[in-house]
Amino acid sequence: MFSSDTFFQIFLIFQFCLGVIGNSSLLMLYVYTFFFKPHFKKLVDSVFMHLTIVNMLTIAFTLIKDIMLSFGVPNFLDDIGCKTVLFSFRVSRGLSICTTSVLSTFQVITITPSNSKWASWLKPRLSTWIFSSLLCSWLINLVIYGYMLDMVIAKTNKTHVGNGYSDGYCQNKHFGNHNSGSFFSLLLTHDLFYVAVMVWASLYMVIFLYRHYKRSQHLHSRSLSSQSSPERKATHNILSLVSCFVLIYCLNNSITLYGFYTKEKIPRLESINAILTTCYPTVCPFFLMKNNKVILQFTSSFSVLRMTCHQSSLHG
Repeated sequence: MFSSDTFFQIFLIFQFCLGVIGNSSLLMLYVYTFFFKPHFKKLVDSVFMHLTIVNMLTIAFTLIKDIMLSFGVPNFLDDIGCKTVLFSFRVSRGLSICTTSVLSTFQVITITPSNSKWASWLKPRLSTWIFSSLLCSWLINLVIYGYMLDMVIAKTNKTHVGNGYSDGYCQNKHFGNHNSGSFFSLLLTHDLFYVAVMVWASLYMVIFLYRHYKRSQHLHSRSLSSQSSPERKATHNILSLVSCFVLIYCLNNSITLYGFYTKEKIPRLESINAILTTCYPTVCPFFLMKNNKVILQFTSSFSVLRMTCHQSSLHG
């Protein structure tokens, strides 16, 4: 029987491999589409590519540290290492939140009828709006988490009791100081703003799909109600992605808040939180692959080839 430590080691390595393989495969797919299938390119692909890159960074800067910790590697990070890893992790995670928010807002603009004043004004400017939004996300996250660099040091001793950030290798400089929660509150406010945008966009999309469904029923057209347009498929896909993100985000932040304010730090809780933190970046590429045109074309070609071979063997 596996011990609990061995189970966590295997699970962390499996999640790391799955997340890196999934995101790198998706990134290569977008690069392939860009160079060899330009007629399949869509504006939203730039957002997907950005999300894939920041998800890979989140997985790398979260799980490598926790895998080393699970194997009991001592002093894996010094002061500079702690600052670099935590800064890179927080920036990539913040960018993942911002990019998912941009993605859900993009889909709201896309599905909104052009007779709407704000949609008709925004649709021709979508490419500029996306670039500006992602650039602002980088600037905001770099500025906010740049402040964190001076607040993090390598862990001074193994046992810590008190409020504050502390994991297997790093801690905040003024551990146990009651004012250490002020910066954490700022981070939470930043994240909650983007999550609120996601929830608003999701509710809008759900209401839009419901009205579209009722309109289709009212017209008594089976072909209209049964067929699923590309916009509806994309909307369903992004809704699934955002719902997954919000659920995991709530669980992750609940554990983070508990770990921050509890007096006794629980090492096992850190491993569970690392798994939750990287859960969304790990499953995200598989959501995005589901309706990718290149993959759908490949699978349909493979199905046709298999059927042709099967018929040839029967006639042969």
